[in-house]
Amino acid sequence: MEGLDVEGRDAFRNPTRRSPVGLLGLVALSALLAAPVMAPANAVRGLDEIHPPVPVASLPIYREPEAAEPDVAAAPPAIPAIPDDALVPEPMDGYGPARLTLVTRGELAAGDTLGRSLRAQGIAATHIHRIDRGMRGVFDFRRSQPGHRYRLTQAPDGTLLEFRYTVGAMQRYRLWLDGEDYRAERETVELEPRVARIAGTVTSTLYGTIRSLGEDPQLASAFADVFAWDIDFSRSVQPGDDFRILYERLFTTDDEGQDVYVRPGRILAARYRGAAGDHAAVFFEDAGHGGYFRPDGSSVEREFLASPVRYGRISSRYTKARRHPILKITRPHFGIDYAAPHGTPVWAVADGTVIYRGWGGSFGNLVKIRHANGYVSYYSHLSGFADGIAVGATVTQKGVIGYVGDSGLATGPHVCFRVSKNGRYVNPLALRSPVGAPVAEAQAPLFAEQRDSLLAALDHGPTLAMDEAL
Repeated sequence: MEGLDVEGRDAFRNPTRRSPVGLLGLVALSALLAAPVMAPANAVRGLDEIHPPVPVASLPIYREPEAAEPDVAAAPPAIPAIPDDALVPEPMDGYGPARLTLVTRGELAAGDTLGRSLRAQGIAATHIHRIDRGMRGVFDFRRSQPGHRYRLTQAPDGTLLEFRYTVGAMQRYRLWLDGEDYRAERETVELEPRVARIAGTVTSTLYGTIRSLGEDPQLASAFADVFAWDIDFSRSVQPGDDFRILYERLFTTDDEGQDVYVRPGRILAARYRGAAGDHAAVFFEDAGHGGYFRPDGSSVEREFLASPVRYGRISSRYTKARRHPILKITRPHFGIDYAAPHGTPVWAVADGTVIYRGWGGSFGNLVKIRHANGYVSYYSHLSGFADGIAVGATVTQKGVIGYVGDSGLATGPHVCFRVSKNGRYVNPLALRSPVGAPVAEAQAPLFAEQRDSLLAALDHGPTLAMDEAL
């Protein structure tokens, strides 16, 4: 019983490629969203969930990759246990038609162990022992945390039929009677995508605005990734800028059969209007390779990203005369300083090969990457390097190479980003690199049809209040 009831032990949980929305479903989506937007003219507008814009059967079902074991962090506030015993008719795997079963539900409170919670509900010690022994191979109950839920099912004669333990929407475990033996597993959770639209006006930052609308900030990160080649979100976003996002919201079903929203999924179409210009993109997949394209069919991707960090504030610009904040002398600053929280991931702005990784004197921890056509990029003052970053290593665009820090001569956490071409520094903000491959000519009619459906849904869908959407 040690794993269930040890006093004083700590106990406690992106963009994966997915299949595209079916073409017929997208055409139906356009027709369903023909109504004008009905939001206050000067308000942040909220989330529109379409119920459903296409038949659920036509949308793909995803399997979530296995997550790491949950961190044994500090416990959240106490949540009282919820006893609820009742004889209910319920079909059980391997037991034929519905039969009366005794169902016990509970939720761990602060200071609880699973064993203590089960005993408080009158569960026999033999069942608690069986759960402990049977689940050891799939979950360590010393990692239990307040808020974890369980559901125990017994036959009328007291036989333990099934035990379910829920850590989070994507992390569930099950023990069940299979013939004369018990089996345990970590359950594979299926996600059902539902198309929704969110639209709003930036009040401070894109991240903060999307969060204020009630959506997971992961959506802001995904949106920034779509336009990372055109918009530097650390300097170009201004209050009053307008954005719209058509995307998938991923749901699962809990043990009680209720729908549970898990997280935002893939972005299908997006638009941003503001100080950085008018940018639009739609997702299109050809021969199993998906990507984002502008309405004219050109790729949003370029050889170089606009910034080495997703979010950051420019604290110093490229100039031939800057007074150094520590040395107190005036000298050129051939880079862009992006101030960001300590530990913020820094990514490579283009594919290339690492040619330096180590201490760079006043530059602190430094990574240099050689790219095509004589370009070299520099990332300095890092707090540390990402795994696998070594001289000779190949890196890909958006691959993390290190983390924001203040090593070397620095007054605060930031990354100094520089670019040289054929040995001479150039202003990274003035760099206009070649664009990626456009939609293939043979796919142009299919792309046009899908583009029109997605943009119609993006720009002309109905608007719901946030509480209605959720």
